[in-house]
Order: sequence, then C-alpha cells, then structure tokens
Amino acid sequence: MDSSGGREEVPLPRRLGRRLRDSLRGGPGEEGGDLELINRSLGFAAMSFLTLVPLMIVLAAADPPQAAGFAHWLSRALSTSSAAELEIQQLFAPPRRVLRATTSFSLAVLALFGVTFAAAVQTGYEKVWDLEPARSGSSHARVLTRHVLWLCLLVGYVLVFTNTPLRSESVITTAQGTAGAVLITLMVLWASQKILLGGRAGWKALLPGALASTVGLLGLRLFSHLVFSPLIVASAVAYGTVGTILVVQTWFVGVGFVLYGGALVGRVLYEEAWRTRRRHG
Repeated sequence: MDSSGGREEVPLPRRLGRRLRDSLRGGPGEEGGDLELINRSLGFAAMSFLTLVPLMIVLAAADPPQAAGFAHWLSRALSTSSAAELEIQQLFAPPRRVLRATTSFSLAVLALFGVTFAAAVQTGYEKVWDLEPARSGSSHARVLTRHVLWLCLLVGYVLVFTNTPLRSESVITTAQGTAGAVLITLMVLWASQKILLGGRAGWKALLPGALASTVGLLGLRLFSHLVFSPLIVASAVAYGTVGTILVVQTWFVGVGFVLYGGALVGRVLYEEAWRTRRRHG
C-alpha cells in the first residue's frame, strides 16, 4: 500500500478516478470504498419508484392547473419531446382517478415509505463520509425530524424544478431561468447533506459535493434530452409500456449515481484543498 506521503503526490484527476473506481467496486481501505456506488444508485431508483413517485402523483393530482398530472412533471424533469411525453402519460392514471383512489391509509403508507427513502439517502451520504449511522449517536425523534424535514425540502424542490423554463423543445430557453434553476438545485443539495448528516460535516466541507452534484444533474438533464427522450419513443414502439418504464427507471439510477458520486467527488476536492492549505500554511 502507498504511504500517506506518496498518496499526496498522486495528481488530483488520478485520485478522483481511483476513489470512484473503488466506490464502484466497493473496495475496502479507501474513503468511500464502502459506498458501492452502483448498488446505491440502483437502490435509489427502486426507492424513488416506491416512495417518491407515488407521493408526487398524489401532489400532482391535487394541483388543478396541472391537468397532465405527474406525467407532465416527469417529462419536464427528463426534458423529453412531446412524443416521449405522450408515452410517459400512458404510465399514470388521470389526476381525477388518482384523487378518487387516494385514502388516508394510502397517504400514511406513503409518508412511512418517504421516511424510509430519506433514511436510505442518509446512509449513502454517511458512507461517502465514513460516518457512523446517525441512530447510534442521536435520538430516534431527532433522526425522524431530519428525515421529515428533508422529505419536505425534496418535495418543494421537485415542485419548483418541474416548473422551470427548461422546456422539452429547447433545453435552455432563458439564461435567467437556467441560472435560477441551477442556484436552487445547488442550495437544495447543499442543505440536503447538512440535514441528513445532522451537522456531522461542516457547510464548507459539503459545498464541493453540492457543486459537483449540481453540475452532474445539469449534465444528466441534457443527456436525457438528447438520449433518453428519443429512446423512450423507440422503446415504447419495440417493447410497449415496459420499454418506457425501463428508460425512466434508468434515469432514476442516473440521478442516484450523480447524487452519491457528486458527494464523493466533493469530499475528494475538499480534502485536496485542506491538504494544500496545510502544506502551505
């Protein structure tokens, strides 16, 4: 194994690549090696479909101006074309039918699953920073409060994000709208890490990860417009509804990969800056 002095001589791009490679393999001995980035991303996608999607379907149905419901929101998030949006609409029931089928019990179950989703994301961030589980040092009530607060923040962000001027016909239509969406994304990702980690990492330490994740999500939205949008149409023709679901699920995997991978890249950048300051200080 390399000594600590030798590791400082490794160029930053190589250190980033090695750290991401170790996280993909789940290799021990490196910071973030226990993250298992692919498995975490797959789990994020599965939990999103189980918790976040049903919750947003109910919220979309309760918003009268949104006649297209959650399908319209999801299409905006993927920056899809009109043809791809029509295929996505086939996946979800009309808003009025959703409201008629919604009961108090189903809302309670969604809330429970939402807290579980928050706990899963928190575990991913803890793996990035090699932290002990929050429940070992905090009361259950405090941890639950953080989960609920993060879930409210996430829902609010989705509501704002899906109404930005990044339309399917043009990925970027106005500089002001794009700048606003990027800034909101940065602030939400920054606050998300702080909330879920319970203050065990400082604001300065978490900022690089929020920046990296923001850039990654912006790139993912561009990639979705160029690749996933036509792929949805092609998959719907070839495989029917299942093809559309597979593409949408793949997009959720990409979101999870960007969130956890961006946080890991941010940790490496912060540690590199800290070493540089100590070396010259």
